[in-house]
Amino acid sequence: MHTIRLIVYPDFQALALAVAAVFEHTNLLYDQPVYDFRVVSETGGAVMSSQGFSVNTEVLQDCACDTIIVAGDNACHLPPQSLLDYVRKAPERSRRVASVCTGAFVLAAAGVLGGKRATTHWFHARSFRKQYPDVLLDEDRIFVVDGMVWTSAGMTAGVDLALAIVEKDLGLETARQVARKLVLYQRRSGGQSQFSALLELDAKSNRVQTVLSYAREHLGSDLSVDALADVAGLSPRQFSRVFTEETGQSPAKAVERLRVEAARLMMETSRHPIEVIARDTGFGDRERMRQAFLRAFGQPPQAILRTSAGAVSAL
Repeated sequence: MHTIRLIVYPDFQALALAVAAVFEHTNLLYDQPVYDFRVVSETGGAVMSSQGFSVNTEVLQDCACDTIIVAGDNACHLPPQSLLDYVRKAPERSRRVASVCTGAFVLAAAGVLGGKRATTHWFHARSFRKQYPDVLLDEDRIFVVDGMVWTSAGMTAGVDLALAIVEKDLGLETARQVARKLVLYQRRSGGQSQFSALLELDAKSNRVQTVLSYAREHLGSDLSVDALADVAGLSPRQFSRVFTEETGQSPAKAVERLRVEAARLMMETSRHPIEVIARDTGFGDRERMRQAFLRAFGQPPQAILRTSAGAVSAL
């Protein structure tokens, strides 16, 4: 049986508890206790969450366990030094040490992340870099695995990290079945960006939102200004003006971002050749896709593929 311990402390982010659902439903899938998941704290008993309700916890034990996961808090406050000392020794007791969201600050303060790749919530990335310059932070990742140390981004990314742990322990199909049980749209890979082009574009009117949704669903089709203007029911000139005013980007730039995002996701979650991905996402050929990737990421598709392959092999 795999033993999982989620460490919490006063004012911890309540959503960190969501990782429990992954291990719970894995046990339900196998119809037996595959994971022994428990919430623990330094003193045990009731621990108050950031949302004002308390959670009953068990006392931290010095005995070895399979995986230790550290929750974060909204203000990035560190727990007492005694708890940091416990986390510092965690690699000696556990096969994996992980954090959810700003729990990465706790791992870094305990000296667990020195010289390692890691991630945390993008909102706190600048502060993290300033405080812990020895950590190789990649704030645009859902989760990062570097050896035995696993870190995840914002709170919902903790679920993705937990699913990746299940995949590592029990295989890809088990992780997929658990994701379906949890009604997740898909199991996101660690290399996936924390950001969504549709969310960042932030259209104000239903008309432009409809166009963006149409574009994302028809990436392989004609998405010229004229074609999108027809969808919006405007003249090309009116459409270009309204779209740029609402999103801050030209229609062509926005379509390229959507296509790049979709192409990157296909590269991370499928084995399709680059030529097929370029065709299906509307780039037409690999050279146009390469140029778009260079503009978006500063790297060609092949470099993204190598990074994704490395993340998978680390699991």
